[in-house]
Amino acid sequence: MAKIYPARLIAFAAALLLPFGLLAHTGSIRGKITDGKTGKALDGANIYVLQSNSSAVTNAFGQFLLRNIEPGPHTVVISHLGFETVEKEVNVEEGVSADIVATLLASGIKLNEVMINAAKAQPFSTISDIDLKLRPLNTSQDFMRLVPGLFTAQHQGGGKAEQMFLRGFDIDHGTDINVTVDDVPVNMVSHAHGQGYADLHFLIPELVQRIDFGKGPYQLDKGNFTTAGFAAFKTYDDLENSFVKLEGGLYGYFRTAAAINLLNSSQGEGKSSAYLAGEYSYNRGYFDAPQHFNRINLTGKYTTQLSADKQLSITLSAFRSRWDASGQIPERAVAEGIIGRFGELDGEGGNTSRYHVNIQYLQSISDHSLFKSNAYAGYYDFDLLSDFTFFLNDPVNGDRIRQKEKRLFTGYNAKYVIDYRVGSFKTTTEAGLGFRYDHTNNSELSHMLNQDIVLQRLAFGDIDETNLYGYAGQTLYLLPQLVLNAGMRFDYFINGYNNKLPSEPSRSTYTTHGLSPKAGLYYNFSNRGRLYFNYGTGFHSNDTRVVVAQAGKEVLPMAHSFDLGTVIKPIPKLLLSGALWMLDLQQEFVYVGDEAIVEPSGRTRRLGVDFSLRYELLKYLFADVDFNYAHARARDAAEGDNYIPLAARITSTGGLTFRKDHWGASLRYRHLGSRPANEDNTVVAKGYTVFDAAINYTLRSFEFGIQAQNIFNTEWNEAQFDTESRLRNETMPVSEIHFTPGTPFFLKLTATYKF
Repeated sequence: MAKIYPARLIAFAAALLLPFGLLAHTGSIRGKITDGKTGKALDGANIYVLQSNSSAVTNAFGQFLLRNIEPGPHTVVISHLGFETVEKEVNVEEGVSADIVATLLASGIKLNEVMINAAKAQPFSTISDIDLKLRPLNTSQDFMRLVPGLFTAQHQGGGKAEQMFLRGFDIDHGTDINVTVDDVPVNMVSHAHGQGYADLHFLIPELVQRIDFGKGPYQLDKGNFTTAGFAAFKTYDDLENSFVKLEGGLYGYFRTAAAINLLNSSQGEGKSSAYLAGEYSYNRGYFDAPQHFNRINLTGKYTTQLSADKQLSITLSAFRSRWDASGQIPERAVAEGIIGRFGELDGEGGNTSRYHVNIQYLQSISDHSLFKSNAYAGYYDFDLLSDFTFFLNDPVNGDRIRQKEKRLFTGYNAKYVIDYRVGSFKTTTEAGLGFRYDHTNNSELSHMLNQDIVLQRLAFGDIDETNLYGYAGQTLYLLPQLVLNAGMRFDYFINGYNNKLPSEPSRSTYTTHGLSPKAGLYYNFSNRGRLYFNYGTGFHSNDTRVVVAQAGKEVLPMAHSFDLGTVIKPIPKLLLSGALWMLDLQQEFVYVGDEAIVEPSGRTRRLGVDFSLRYELLKYLFADVDFNYAHARARDAAEGDNYIPLAARITSTGGLTFRKDHWGASLRYRHLGSRPANEDNTVVAKGYTVFDAAINYTLRSFEFGIQAQNIFNTEWNEAQFDTESRLRNETMPVSEIHFTPGTPFFLKLTATYKF
């Protein structure tokens, strides 16, 4: 047998060396793609070589590189949504890199130009790009709805972060979705009101350039709260135009926004751009008691090209808002005529502010490697008055509570990506590391009399939370269209709590960690379709007060999930996507900020179906439909008592959009099906279907619009909870649906001037 080993070794070495021999007889194609009007580099342009099925995507500097291309003539197709597709003929020579420089001219949205690129691990960005360019969007809530299947609900005068639903999760205000803006986290850990609280009201809608999203815990660089999915917002580095915008509508609504280009935004070494933007809005609201929701935002961004392949951006942001609210009201109060549908039993309200600075650095180290990083720091405060149970706990003074905190937060993210060859195989390595640190001062839950008298502090203390993380992943192109990726993420948490309650003063610290493996396999059918399978684990951290109280137990439970799906273009003007998915969540301990208690919940399982359609019906008429089904159950509860409260079973959105010359119009619907409000489904949160419409007209530098929400004046409940409460004159508590009524018919006029 020993004599056989040398022969096997020679054969094995020959197999390894063969690809390198083949590689020596190939060439490469590299290039740079720019906007034909502005001369700016085009990020995310699709590159596709017809003869070899090879593909690439341009980086932030408009660069791409394709290696191991057989010598001879080749046709390179270059496309980008919103631009005319360009074809370039290039002759590849052995051992030589052929250069391409191309400019793309802006055009209307054409679905026949959409490619499903094998070099893009996340094909769903194409869907969000289409929606972002076609749909009328006005608020951060509208942007979150671009994630197919994600629903939002507001239940306190517009000021609080929205309640969200996705993939069978009642995400509350962000517990199971990771939200970022320019790589700055929006979710607030160990928040006074709820874990993962994600308030996007500081984001000025007109500054959003792109939204990347994904469902499930499959993205390596998305850590905490990435269980149901993530939404990553990218703001403009420079604006095409300065603008002034005015809006006015029913119920005392008013908004003005403006942005001014301060520096020339031309690209190239030493060139810089800067803009300053702001908005102010006021809304009296449709409730019987005025809500007085007012918000002010300021954002400034400076971007400079340090060299042809180095870019630095600095963003400053300031936000503050105040509001009153009517809160959630019990159904019986309306049925008995105590209050009207838009009335209130105990006034609520709050105020919040956020200030942050973000420094981003981007460097193309070579044609095939990129380094990206950002450092951020901010200050945040929050003060909220609520009353959910009225006179249940305190029959004399009532149950009003205050949740309050002041917070400093800072962090750093860094990522390095390099494309290279192992023999004849194209491969990509991605590695990253970073940290986040949060310190809250006097995080508080108090029982209140009126607005300023503290009857009892239920929780009071300082929180310190640090998250250190690192990850590495590998993508291997087994064939030009068959791609395998796998990676591992490590997160380490240091939690500290200084309890300041006089009755139980203490200082506690606890550390925990988690490993999150992720893997995927997909196959592209030319550039018209993809079949994929993803597996991954993710998590949402628990409130620091839970971690230190439950030390030694499972305080960082993992979510295990998989997707089997496809994205396909059966005909040039039709884009379809669908997926079967399942997600298992381990035991977790949830901190209920409204009561300062810990609620344990057992294992859960969610499985479902996602479906999306984008169709260019006519040259100027587009249709879209998203349909989502989720089956959510508690795994350790008895049959019939295993429903997950507020887990949405069926959701759907869709509409028609018309765009031609100076005119644009849309008609849209959103449907949220009825869902269980308690564990045995004896109380049901009613579903709804609401229609919205918009028309706009552009005349030279002016744009005018009319938008109507709830055009059929449907009576619907936006937020709904099964809550036990007692009214002033009741002797016994009652458990039933408490709700916030949804917007009645609402009309808004807009006017924009660009210069």
